[in-house]
Amino acid sequence: MGLFGSSAKVYRPAPEVDLGPGSGELYISPNVKAPRVAGLLVKIFVWVLEMPIVGWVLLYILKKDNLINKLVSEAEIPEPPLFTSTHRWEDTPEQNVSLTKPGLSPAERVREAVDCLPMRLESTLAADASQSSLKRWTIMDFSRAYSSGETTPVQVAKRFLAAVKESSGPTMNMAFFISCNPEDVLKQAEESTLRYQTGTPLSVMDGVLVAVKDEIDCLPYPTTGGTRWLGKARPCEADAACVAQLRACGAVLAGKTNMHELGAGTSGINPHHGSARNPYNVGKVAGGSSSGSAAVVCAGLCPVALGVDGGGSVRMPAALCGVVGFKPTAGRLSNAGVLPLNWTVGMVGILAGTVEDAVVAYSAIVDQSQPSYLRPELNLPMLTSTPSISNVRLAKYGKWFNDSSEDIRTCCDKALQTLRAQYGWETLDVTVPEIEEMRLAHYVTIGSECTASLAKYLDKLKRSEIGWDVRVALAVYGSFSSRAYLNSQRLRNRQMFFHKEIFKTADVIVSPMTGVTAYTLQDDALNSGELDYINGAALIRYSIAGNFLGLPAITVMVGQDKGGLPIGLQFIGRPWSEATLLHIAFAMQEACSKNHRKPVVFYDLLKKD
Repeated sequence: MGLFGSSAKVYRPAPEVDLGPGSGELYISPNVKAPRVAGLLVKIFVWVLEMPIVGWVLLYILKKDNLINKLVSEAEIPEPPLFTSTHRWEDTPEQNVSLTKPGLSPAERVREAVDCLPMRLESTLAADASQSSLKRWTIMDFSRAYSSGETTPVQVAKRFLAAVKESSGPTMNMAFFISCNPEDVLKQAEESTLRYQTGTPLSVMDGVLVAVKDEIDCLPYPTTGGTRWLGKARPCEADAACVAQLRACGAVLAGKTNMHELGAGTSGINPHHGSARNPYNVGKVAGGSSSGSAAVVCAGLCPVALGVDGGGSVRMPAALCGVVGFKPTAGRLSNAGVLPLNWTVGMVGILAGTVEDAVVAYSAIVDQSQPSYLRPELNLPMLTSTPSISNVRLAKYGKWFNDSSEDIRTCCDKALQTLRAQYGWETLDVTVPEIEEMRLAHYVTIGSECTASLAKYLDKLKRSEIGWDVRVALAVYGSFSSRAYLNSQRLRNRQMFFHKEIFKTADVIVSPMTGVTAYTLQDDALNSGELDYINGAALIRYSIAGNFLGLPAITVMVGQDKGGLPIGLQFIGRPWSEATLLHIAFAMQEACSKNHRKPVVFYDLLKKD
C-alpha cells in the first residue's frame, strides 16, 4: 500500500498465465490522465513541476493516476529482474534465405543482397508524373541510371540540394534536416561520379543518398540529438560504425536529419530546429523521434535513411509517413558512435522506401565485428522466391490489435485477409498479457537510462537550453526510484517468457503499427513543444516489444485512412529472424502497394534535365 492509499498489483508467476485465445487476462487500454498543453500552458506546467516539494507531489500524482505506481513501482512481481534484451543465438530455421559467408566487407555483403532481389522493370514515375499513384525510385534504379550514364551522382546531388533548399524555405518549412553541408555532399558525389566513369563503383549503393538521424555520428557534422547544446559538449570525432559501413559502400551521406529533442517524444516537434512535417499532409506531424529520417524517405529525397529506435522511434514515424521501418534484433547492428541516450532498449534502425532497399541497407550495416563463435549467422531473404514460402503463422491478439482507430483496424484486417488469400498463411488467435504493464515498464526503463546517461551534461546545463516539453520528460524520468527500475526489469523477464512461449507456435506477432494516423501539428506547439500523452500513448501502443525485449520488428504501409494518411502494419519476429520478417513485409508490400497515393511533397531525383 503506497502513499495516499494506492493499491499495488500482485502478479501471478508467468508460467501460470494463460496465453490462449480464451484467456481471462485483462487487457488494459492506456487511460492517460493528462490534458494536451502547449505554449504558455506548458511553460506554467514546467515552472510548477520544477518547484521544490510542490513539483514532487505533482509528479507522484501523475505517476499514480497513470498507473505507474500500481502496475510497476509498488507491484509485487515473483520473477527476478532481467537487465538486457540480448538473445542467445539459436539456429532458427528460415525459408528461402541466402547464408552469407563470414568475413565479408560491407560492399561484398551488398553484392550478395542484390542477388536476392527480384528483377524489376525500371520505374515509370518520371514518365507520368501526373498520376496520383506512388512509385518510388530504389537503390537499384539509381545504380542502373549511374551505370548507364543516364545521369550521375553529381547531377542527383544537385537536384537533392535544390530540393532541400526549397523544402527548408519559409514557404514549405518542412524542417527535414538539422545539418546539410552542400560542399560535403557534392564532394562525395564527385568522387562517386569518378568511380562510375572509371568503371569502379564500390557497390550498388555508390552515389546513393542516405540521410542520418542526428543521434548518430557522421563526419563532418556535430551530433546534436536534436538539441542546441549537445554537439558542443560531445564532439563528433569519427563516423559511427553503421555510417562507416555505408561510406565503405560508396553511399553519399546526405546530412543529419531532424528529430524530437533527445528522442524524448513521439511527435517530432522540435522548437530548436523546426518541426519535421509529414509529406502526405504538411499540417500533420511526421512522428518521432526519427521524424526527419522518415520524412526525407517519404518525400523521395533519399531511398534510405538511418534512425535510432528506442521506443518505436524508427517504426512509428515510418508508419505515419508511409515508408518501411525496420529494427533488427538487439545486437545485430553496432551502436558504436550512437548517442547513448539509453543502453538496453535503443538501437539503430533503417527507414526505406521499399523492402528491397531495406534489405540492401541492412546487408551493408550489419555488425560482423564480434568473434565468430558469438556472431549469429546472417541470412538474407531471397525475395525472388517469397511467393513460395508456406506455412507462415501470424499470431494476433484481437483485443490489442483492435485498440486502434476504425480506419486502421479495417485496413490492417483487410491486409491480413489478403495475405491469407494469396499465400494461405494462417492467423492464430493468442493473448499477449500485460501489454500496458510492459509499456509502463519500458517508460520507466528508457526514462531512467536517459537521465543517467545525460547526467554529466544536465548537471552543468542551464534549464533554459532545453525545450519545455523535454524539461517535463526529464523531470518525470528523474523521479523514478531504483525500485521502479528493478520492477520494470522483472516485468521484462515476464514478457520475455510470454513472447518465447508464443513463438513456439507462431512465426511472427502481427499488429497495427500505431493506434492513430498522423495528427495535426498545431501552431501553439512550434516554439514550446507540446504535451500530448493521449496521442503519444496511441502512437507507441504497438512499439514496445521490439525495444524492451530486443525483438526484430518491421512495419510496411498497407493503405491510407479516409484523409489520405498512411497506415502501417507491423510484424514482430523471433530473435535473429530478420530474413523471415523481410520476406513477410515484402509479400505485404507487393499485395498492397499498387493503390498507394503519392505524398503531396515529393521529389523525383532521377528526372532528366
